[in-house]
Amino acid sequence: MDIARNGSQPSASGPAEYFTGAVRIDSPFKGSGLARVGGAIVTFEPGARTAWHTHPLGQTLIITSGCGWAQRERGPVEQIRPGDVVWFEPGEKHWHGAMPTTAMTHIAIAEALDGKVVDWMEKVTDEQYRA
Repeated sequence: MDIARNGSQPSASGPAEYFTGAVRIDSPFKGSGLARVGGAIVTFEPGARTAWHTHPLGQTLIITSGCGWAQRERGPVEQIRPGDVVWFEPGEKHWHGAMPTTAMTHIAIAEALDGKVVDWMEKVTDEQYRA
């Protein structure tokens, strides 16, 4: 058993190459040994969002506060709120983030395949974000 105490790991800023706007990432758990699952608590300030990306084994988001948007390629922009659980299929191109005037926090859970959890792509344009 391993207990990661609250506050024992520093927060990180979302890298500008993968995020637009101010994003804080707290990574409280990651699989070790044969375990493949890992997760992060991600807070998006108003207007902040991920770039387009995929996950080889899919991704689950659990929205914990605020209000945000999520979109899969060729799908509509969907509003996401606290208590919502979002599942992206393996390889499904998508993005997610805060609304323009409201921050949003979610827990993101994904499994690694051959050590890889995410494939980052191009940034979401302002036109795509406001669609």
